[in-house]
Amino acid sequence: MTTAAAPASVVAPPRPRVVPLYLGVLVGFHLLLPIAFFPPFFTWWFPVYLLVGNFLFGSLGINLGYHRLLTHRSAEFPKWLERTFVRLGVCCLETPPFRWVCIHRMHHQKSDVDGDPHSPTPKFWWGHMGWIYSEDPRMKSMFTYEKFIPDLLMDPWLRGLHKRNRWFRMYLAHVVLLLAIAAGVGYLVGGVDGLIAGTAQMFAWGIVARTVYVWHITWLVNSAAHRWGYQNYDTKDRSRNTWWVAALTNGEGWHNNHHAAPRSAAHGHRWWEVDLTYTFIRALAAVGLAKNVVPIAVPKQRQMEEATEPTRAAA
Repeated sequence: MTTAAAPASVVAPPRPRVVPLYLGVLVGFHLLLPIAFFPPFFTWWFPVYLLVGNFLFGSLGINLGYHRLLTHRSAEFPKWLERTFVRLGVCCLETPPFRWVCIHRMHHQKSDVDGDPHSPTPKFWWGHMGWIYSEDPRMKSMFTYEKFIPDLLMDPWLRGLHKRNRWFRMYLAHVVLLLAIAAGVGYLVGGVDGLIAGTAQMFAWGIVARTVYVWHITWLVNSAAHRWGYQNYDTKDRSRNTWWVAALTNGEGWHNNHHAAPRSAAHGHRWWEVDLTYTFIRALAAVGLAKNVVPIAVPKQRQMEEATEPTRAAA
């Protein structure tokens, strides 16, 4: 495979106004992170908290709920299951569905050119997280939402989720629920000491560390997967297939494939491109909980001739 040409026009370094609320939330969670390494918050079970938390909230909530379901309609699910995925996405605190989907659709329309909300060209930091705490005037206009997410605006349940910031109350409710479960289990296992340790560890690893972890691996798709890796398709942008981002995100790192066929439920297009999120969708389809799964369909003009040796794209 050959390396696609870089876009003719790339975004200029943005210098928008900082949004104090967004910056405060980001800084607050990162400042809390170190407590996870001190008693009674530390636990050697921390990989379980991160991996299980990433699967439930990152893969099912963001990858499947926000991305492949709401943004691209890559498959159809029963309403109760669809709303479950969206709720799990809300629990990642990556902004409410309307904003998340709107920004992502804008990214696909203007990928790595002027108008892309989070291209890492030319600044990696901007593509990774600078855009999150910076004001985008387009997001203050209802016209933007009507243009990019008219289908979602017609859904009464989603509108209700955004009314009076109910989505944020849902996030707080999940925090309380997780802490209550941890406290109960801890008390049954170790009495009062177990209750304290269980609650502290769930707060540090099951909420704070898990949230920050899912944030950064999600943002790596915007930043690293537009800088490093290889391209299967000529998408006229800088999207890359980045294996280690795919491993961290259970499939989202096959980003060039995704830009070549945005609606496809599968992001891994070759046998070695493992996509566990798609594997889960197939499992749901096997038991009748998913239908109309969109197959891989890459437009002919995006396909590139195979070379004898794959050429890795330069950073």
